[in-house]
Amino acid sequence: MIKVGIVDDHAIVRTGLRQFLSEHVDLRVVGEANDGREALELVREAEVDVLLMDISMPEHGGVDALQAIKARYPDLAVLILSGFPEAQYATTLLRFGASGYLNKECPPEEIVEAIRVVARGRRYISPAVAELLADSALGGGEDRPLHEQLSEREMQVFLRLAQGETIGAMAEAMFLSVKTVSTYRTRVMQKLKLNSNSDLTYYAVKNGLIQ
Repeated sequence: MIKVGIVDDHAIVRTGLRQFLSEHVDLRVVGEANDGREALELVREAEVDVLLMDISMPEHGGVDALQAIKARYPDLAVLILSGFPEAQYATTLLRFGASGYLNKECPPEEIVEAIRVVARGRRYISPAVAELLADSALGGGEDRPLHEQLSEREMQVFLRLAQGETIGAMAEAMFLSVKTVSTYRTRVMQKLKLNSNSDLTYYAVKNGLIQ
């Protein structure tokens, strides 16, 4: 029996996933969460084999949640189910520790297949993601977005800045000094070739990284 946790800020999505997964005898939904903070609580309180998680959620989003969960539970399989196209997020999230990435437009049975694969300790790589990884490995993809060059910490800082968070608030939340966060901000600006926080926000919205 594979124990699954569902994380999505839309109750109707959670309900639909729960009903669909319940039709498979080897899967059991053991809990649900509305955002990243609740996801951490779910993993801490319930015995979860696979966490099926959206990436775009208010307040405590999936990117921060993924990194926080993998820091505490490195062996937990986290399968991302997102409305964003693979090209915008997949390779970055796999680098951050996700076990797989699926677009919400995928066939429902693919979700079940992916859950079974990652529950065995393997990564689930869809054809679309495999193509992205192949392009990256072959040194291609000159047209790949600049944000894919960002490190894990730089991506965190970038997304927080793009959503209007101050450097001081970030430093406190990430347990870093203001100076360190400022350094990350400078690196992000340089790598993305941008000049201001408003530019960061525009870039993030344009590339579908925030809503």
